[in-house]
Amino acid sequence: MTNYEYAKAKYAELGINTDLAMDILKDVPVSIHCWQGDDVSGFDSKEALSGGIQTTGNYPGKATTPDELMADIDKAFSLIPGKKKLNLHASYAIFEGGEYANRDALLPKHFAKWVKFAKERGMGIDFNPTFFAHPNVKDNLTLSSPDEATRKFWVEHGKACLKIAEYFANETGEPCVINYWIPDGYKEIPADRLGPRARFKKSLDEILSIPYDKSKVYVTLESKVFGIGLESYTVGSAEFCLSYSTKAGITPLMDNGHYHPTEVVSDKISSLLLFNEKIALHVTRSVRWDSDHVVILDDETREIAKEIVRNDALNRVFIALDYFDASVNRIAAWVVGARNMQKALLSALLLPSEQLRGYQDDANYTKMLALSEELKTFPFGEVFDEYCKRVGAPVGMSWIDEVDEYEREVLSKR
Repeated sequence: MTNYEYAKAKYAELGINTDLAMDILKDVPVSIHCWQGDDVSGFDSKEALSGGIQTTGNYPGKATTPDELMADIDKAFSLIPGKKKLNLHASYAIFEGGEYANRDALLPKHFAKWVKFAKERGMGIDFNPTFFAHPNVKDNLTLSSPDEATRKFWVEHGKACLKIAEYFANETGEPCVINYWIPDGYKEIPADRLGPRARFKKSLDEILSIPYDKSKVYVTLESKVFGIGLESYTVGSAEFCLSYSTKAGITPLMDNGHYHPTEVVSDKISSLLLFNEKIALHVTRSVRWDSDHVVILDDETREIAKEIVRNDALNRVFIALDYFDASVNRIAAWVVGARNMQKALLSALLLPSEQLRGYQDDANYTKMLALSEELKTFPFGEVFDEYCKRVGAPVGMSWIDEVDEYEREVLSKR
C-alpha cells in the first residue's frame, strides 16, 4: 500500500473522497500577485514605495525589467500546483519605443505584453489601480484630497484602470477582478473625518459612472485599518468600504492584514456571503501589523479556507494573495505562499463538514471538539503530495532544488 492509498482509506472511514477533493481543487483559481518579484517597485515611476507600505530585506536577484519579472513568474508558477491567475498593479504598465503615459492616461496597449504573456499560458488577469508611490500623491492623499486637481487626476486613473480591466477580460476570456484601495489618511488625529470620506465617496461615484460589463469585470473595494505614517485615521475604513460596496452593488474585498490584530477575516466571511453574491480576499500574513509576510499554513489561513469550502462558496469567493518579502529568495516566497494556500483549501475539502455541523446543531460539542482535533493528525500531507503529482507540480521539497538552480543560473547574474 502506498502512502496515498493509506491516506485515501483513512479519509474514507469518515466518508471523505480524496480523489473528488483533488478534482475540485485543481479548478479553483488563485490569483497570484506580480509584486512579490520586484518588491512592489513597478515600471512607471521612480518614486520610493509609499502609502503606508514597506518592503524589507535586500535579497539579491530582484527583477528590474518586465522580461525579468515575467521569467521569474514563469519559474514560480511552474512550481505551484492548481489553476492560477496573474494579478497586476497599474504601475506595471510596459512602455516601449520611448513612449510614456502618466497614470491618468494609461491605455490597454500599455498592458498588451502582459495580455500576450497570460494568453500564452492560458490564464486570466486581475488588476489593481496604483494609488501610491507617485508624485501626485499629495500629503498622503489621492481620491480624498481637498485639492481638486489631485483628486481629479486619481479619478481619471481609476477610470482608465476600469477600461483596462475590461480589456483583460475580453482578451483572456476570464473575468477580471479590479481592486480599488487607497492609502489616504493622516498621521495625526484629524480635525475633519467626514470631509475626506465624502470626497472619497464622490470620487468612487465618478469612477463607477463610466459603463463597463459587470459580467466580465468585478469591481472590489478594499479597506485598511492604518498604515505607516497614517496611524491616526484611514479614509477607507472597514465601515466605509463595506457600506459603499453595499450601496454601489460592487464586491467587498477583505485583506486579512487590514484589521485590528484581534479581528480575523475568517469570522467575517460567512456574514458577507449572506449579503453579497461574491466576495473577494487578499490572503496575507500580518505580524503585529499589516506587514505582508509570506503566507504560511497557520490557523487563520486554514480557517479562511474552511469557511469558503464548508459554505459551498468556492465559486463565490475570489481568492488572491498579497505579500512581499525581500528578505528571502523571491521565487521561493511566491511558491511557499501559494502552495500553502492550496494546502489550506485541500485540507478544508477533506473535512467531514456535515458531520461536524451536525454535532454543533445537536449541541454535542464534545464530539465536535474531539473530531476536530483528531483530524489535525490525519495524513493530509500524503494527499497533497498525490495532488501535486497528478497536476504535474513538484512533490514535497523537491521544488527548492529548482529554485536553487534558478538562483545560481539567473538571479545571481543580475
